[in-house]
Amino acid sequence: MRFFIALVVVAALAGGGYFVWSKVPRADGKDEAGVRTAVVEARDISFAVSAAGDIGPADQVSVRPEVNGRIAELPVDIGDKVKRNDLLCRLDDRDLQIERLTRLAEIDGAKVQLTKAKRNYLRSQELFEDDLVSKEIFEDTRTEFELASNIVSRADSALQLLDDRLSKTKILAPFDCTVLTRPVSIGQAVSGSGGFNSGTEIMTIANLNDMIITAHINQADVIRLQTGQEVDIQVESVPGLKMKGRMERIAPQAILKNGIKGFTARVQITDIDPRIRPGMTAILTIPVASAENVLAVPLAAIHSDQGERFVYVKQGDQFVPRPVVIGITDYMNAEVQEGLAEGDIVALEQITSDDIAKIREVNKAAARTASTRNGEPAPAAKPSTPPPASGRPATTQAPTAASRASGS
Repeated sequence: MRFFIALVVVAALAGGGYFVWSKVPRADGKDEAGVRTAVVEARDISFAVSAAGDIGPADQVSVRPEVNGRIAELPVDIGDKVKRNDLLCRLDDRDLQIERLTRLAEIDGAKVQLTKAKRNYLRSQELFEDDLVSKEIFEDTRTEFELASNIVSRADSALQLLDDRLSKTKILAPFDCTVLTRPVSIGQAVSGSGGFNSGTEIMTIANLNDMIITAHINQADVIRLQTGQEVDIQVESVPGLKMKGRMERIAPQAILKNGIKGFTARVQITDIDPRIRPGMTAILTIPVASAENVLAVPLAAIHSDQGERFVYVKQGDQFVPRPVVIGITDYMNAEVQEGLAEGDIVALEQITSDDIAKIREVNKAAARTASTRNGEPAPAAKPSTPPPASGRPATTQAPTAASRASGS
């Protein structure tokens, strides 16, 4: 007997709990008819553009000699850090040094000839003024003097050109840098940059203290970006690493990359981690807009019809459409500026006439179950035909509202 009484009490409590549970609004769940719902609540919303890019140095130089030669000295190797104006490479200049000695000798000889021509010219000028030589002899000596002067000038110019070639046998670092590649060795013959295939690459250097990220931004997102925006950076190969950057450049011309049309953007890394290396892949997050503590609903709750946005709000045992004004949206939620209040329950799917009928039948079944468990007789189902004697329509106000909802 006691067991039977206990069983009845447990069943009554379970029935009452189910009834209460069925009436309590639930966020991001389903109502009694299986319609997915969510509760309008305040939350923070932020929208950001995401993209991937390759990390690289802002200044990178392919070092190539300007003259032909053979490598005589190569004091740096891959990974070495070099200061500005330090020696990177020196070519064998013995042939040029010999040629320079020859040029110097030519200049000395040209200067001797110039001295002699000048002496003859001055003597001839005095004699010509005293009418002791003809004008023809005087002009010949003057011409010889001018030719000797010209020979000296040409020899000086040739020496300057040779010295310039000699200076190009030494390649110095143009800035503080790190050696990235060095595909040559001492003794290897190299060609100058003015020759075939733009010359031989001796090494590649870069300033790793100034790094950038080159990213491909989708054309749908590029209109939200502008130079100077802050960028959050994560690196795939260094888990947990977070850096800051600044949008430096956005290309004005779209390009096609991997079948996606977009724009090339360059991001300057403002706080560089020493673990970062050129060629690593970076994930960029560019905050565009944000709002704090605003009413929001999931994006699935928002529907559009002829440019107007609306949601289905639960009122009693039905869902009715209600126009809303949407603000900031992210990938999950949307800010509701007008049309909803905190605590409203909205449907996360399109509500049809079949859904409304199903909701009504479920509500009636729940009411009959609750009445039975409370000891009250269950209400009899209303016949669909014939109509009541009063002559009024058999439908109630709730189905009328529901039909308006489905019709709208």
